[in-house]
Amino acid sequence: MQDALFPDEPPMPPQAGARASRPAEVQACAADAELQALAQVLPAQLHLGTSTWTYPGWAGLVWDKSYSESLLSKQGLAAYSQHSLMRSVCIDRSFYRPLTASQYEHYAAQVPDDFRFVVKAPALVSDALVRDENGHGSRRNEAFLNPQLALQEFMQPALEGLGSKIGALVFQLSPLPPALLGDMPRQIEALHQMLAALPALSERAADGVVAVEVRDAAWLSEDFVAMLKLYGATYCLGLHPKLPPPQEQLWLLRRLWPGPFVCRWNLNRRHGPYGYEAATRRYGAYDQMLDPDPDTRDLIAQVAGATARAGHKAYVTINNKAEGCAPLSVEALARAVLAADG
Repeated sequence: MQDALFPDEPPMPPQAGARASRPAEVQACAADAELQALAQVLPAQLHLGTSTWTYPGWAGLVWDKSYSESLLSKQGLAAYSQHSLMRSVCIDRSFYRPLTASQYEHYAAQVPDDFRFVVKAPALVSDALVRDENGHGSRRNEAFLNPQLALQEFMQPALEGLGSKIGALVFQLSPLPPALLGDMPRQIEALHQMLAALPALSERAADGVVAVEVRDAAWLSEDFVAMLKLYGATYCLGLHPKLPPPQEQLWLLRRLWPGPFVCRWNLNRRHGPYGYEAATRRYGAYDQMLDPDPDTRDLIAQVAGATARAGHKAYVTINNKAEGCAPLSVEALARAVLAADG
């Protein structure tokens, strides 16, 4: 469904002699002096943002007025990146279908040089199941964690198109079926083989990091952490009810320290592990923070702030379904980072 919002390819540049294109229709809301001042005092290594940018309900928070989802999908990113606090965004669309280098390049051209993307790897390699339109697993995915496809369909196009604007390339491993959960050593070995085949990001994306996010607590082991450390990857703190509370996951980050911090705040725990539809109904236009979660926010602020102040990159992207309105969550998190400074 999300993929349908986007054209298969970015618009072609005008031909020589063609009439100049019209100015972009999507405009950012007026700059907020208080948020500008807040952005100036945040750690330079901290990149905050949201999951995608296609929400009409953000009028007055990100956009100057309400626009259609289809227009925002095509033109909203440039306006989004003008927001004082939005120095990152998560490209979720790439999970549903691999993107081309030219599509990534189109995104990169719309944002400032200090903007960094968090990008989800395609389900083609990160989901153990092939799923139907309703998200139900229909059969085993034989390409799960395939090293060649991870390189060809994700890493190479992202590096070519986004280049230095890569923040985190995230392999979000969807829930495993029982048969695979019962043989975790084999899944660890498959992940080991895939990570071993991936190129280092340092030459083309100095700020980039490969991160692994999971949906099964069975992954969270010493072997898993040792493997991430071996390949210079990190653990993406995926805040989702399918996993233990975030404070029970922090031991992985301690084992991986020093290094970057990647966090995707996905879904408020009140909705349970299968609560995306309930959250969608409750939050509606995503224009209000209906379910504040200060405990989770403060934990993220402490870790992200400490990481950035120590000179390491910290990437945090927030879904509307975390508290009801991702831009307001970003603002609240930015204030919490400063409060954590004491």
